[in-house]
Amino acid sequence: MHTSTPSSRHSRILLLSVLAAVAAPAAFAQSEVTLYGRVNLSLERQKAGNVTQNVLQDNSSRWGLRGSEDLGGGLKAGFKLESGFDASTGKGGSALFGRHSEVNLSGNFGMLRMGNILSEAYLATADYISMHNHDTGTSADALYAFPTMRDTNKIAYRTPGMGGFTAEVATSLAETKPGKRSYDVAANYDGGPLQLGAGYNKKDNADQFAVRGLYSWGAFTGGAYIQRDKNAWASGNRTTTRLSGMYQIGATELHANWGRAGSYSNVANSAANQYTLGMNYNLSKRTKVYAFYTKVADKGTIYGDFSSVAAGLRHNF
Repeated sequence: MHTSTPSSRHSRILLLSVLAAVAAPAAFAQSEVTLYGRVNLSLERQKAGNVTQNVLQDNSSRWGLRGSEDLGGGLKAGFKLESGFDASTGKGGSALFGRHSEVNLSGNFGMLRMGNILSEAYLATADYISMHNHDTGTSADALYAFPTMRDTNKIAYRTPGMGGFTAEVATSLAETKPGKRSYDVAANYDGGPLQLGAGYNKKDNADQFAVRGLYSWGAFTGGAYIQRDKNAWASGNRTTTRLSGMYQIGATELHANWGRAGSYSNVANSAANQYTLGMNYNLSKRTKVYAFYTKVADKGTIYGDFSSVAAGLRHNF
């Protein structure tokens, strides 16, 4: 049995003291670091074409770290790192922080952001009105066109809030030869019960523009967007619309949404519809159980006919 000598114990204590002294400034300088995430799984009976199967479906489970440092004078430095994983298997994505990796600097001038950042145009429109299950899994919006939903090598600037209005512009550097930049622009207005948004993005010869509105009165919240895209899913131009609604009774939420994508101008039989009916029950502010039925009806070949009956559990941390 090995017994530590007084000399070795003294050395270990000295080493730990040095490490604590080195780490202390970093700990005090970093004013906030948060571990967060979401685990979201549903048991589903899915039908794709003529094939039916029972599936334990992951719905964009994720974990991440975010933090900020107060630099004084109203200036702050921050970061966000987010990783996706399949909660049904425990497997991670191909890139450790493939969902999001950002460093930013903010102050009275607004915010400068750099990294791998989700499209603000998408967040300002389709995601904003997707109140059921946060636009994840099989009940997610299957019709919205996103030429640049998430971009790497991205530089973005967000304005400070001005009477409820904010805007953001971004570009993603190609860093290849030949290569082309992608662009992402978004605007949001928060007027209390009335909230408006718009988004535009472009990559190569594909682009899209959408506007969104959301209004709350009493227990009901309703939202809608209309989008015009070019060459996003297929060749040509197309218009997509979606309506969504939520009615809340205590801890219970009743959800319904319907979307329609018109035919692409250069592709026959490319129109499609999607609708979802769902119910959520909030066990707490962080945990809910839910059930839904969703269906995508497509007579062409872009999306394919799909439907699912599901019951799930989501926990945020």
